[in-house]
Amino acid sequence: MNDGTAIAGHVVLITGGSNGVGRLMAEECARRGAKAVIIWGFTQHRIDDTVARLQQMRCTAKGYQVDVSNREAVKAAAKQVLDEFGQVDILVHSAGVVSGAPLLELSDEAIDRTLGINLNGLFYVTREFLPGMVARDHGHIITLSSAAGTIGPALMTDYAASKWGARGFMESLRNELAKNKSAVKTLTVCPYYISTGMFDGVKTRIPLLLPILKPQEVSDKIIACIESGQQEVFMPPLVKYTSLMRVLPTHWFDAMANFLGINDGMNEFTGRK
Repeated sequence: MNDGTAIAGHVVLITGGSNGVGRLMAEECARRGAKAVIIWGFTQHRIDDTVARLQQMRCTAKGYQVDVSNREAVKAAAKQVLDEFGQVDILVHSAGVVSGAPLLELSDEAIDRTLGINLNGLFYVTREFLPGMVARDHGHIITLSSAAGTIGPALMTDYAASKWGARGFMESLRNELAKNKSAVKTLTVCPYYISTGMFDGVKTRIPLLLPILKPQEVSDKIIACIESGQQEVFMPPLVKYTSLMRVLPTHWFDAMANFLGINDGMNEFTGRK
């Protein structure tokens, strides 16, 4: 067993932990000696399958079917977790959805779902577990934002809004914790498209600069950042420089985005069926 110093012996909770990057992270936390890995997901059979896999790895694991956009469901599930495990040391916000449609074709329900899961859920879930972290002066909160939290691609109005919000939420929380001299850590992750079912059909024009990321490499990078205490990570590195490019006039910035194919990436999007 590889006893990662930041993960070994700690209770880890991962929303969206039953598939994709979330599941890979859950398995790696088990390998690194987590005291327990708790999975929150939406689809029961995927939750059960993930928990069974973690238990095969001789890790204490528990799964809950939770809609993180539902405040009362979050409160109820959090109470069950705290009653059984006492605390959560590492909280990973990995739950997310994408619509991939023009603004005028988005239903009210789709907008509410995207903002509810990708953004509001951060507030609901964090508020349940942060008080214990602050009281112990120990904990780690990780959020998967997106490259779409640094630039607003076409056909992603609801998704980009939610991911800009997620990044702002984490930056404000980081500064709030620092202001209060808390030792609770944060990590914001901003990846480009990941080759999970969630982004089926997306394209990249210049793979050398903006490759479609493999779930395993994203999971590995996040785990490494948890261990090192890094506060932000952008994947690939070019994503980090979108903020610097904003010194350009807006029409130049947009022209650069068009050259890189950023506004065409969702043209053939189908998403998870």
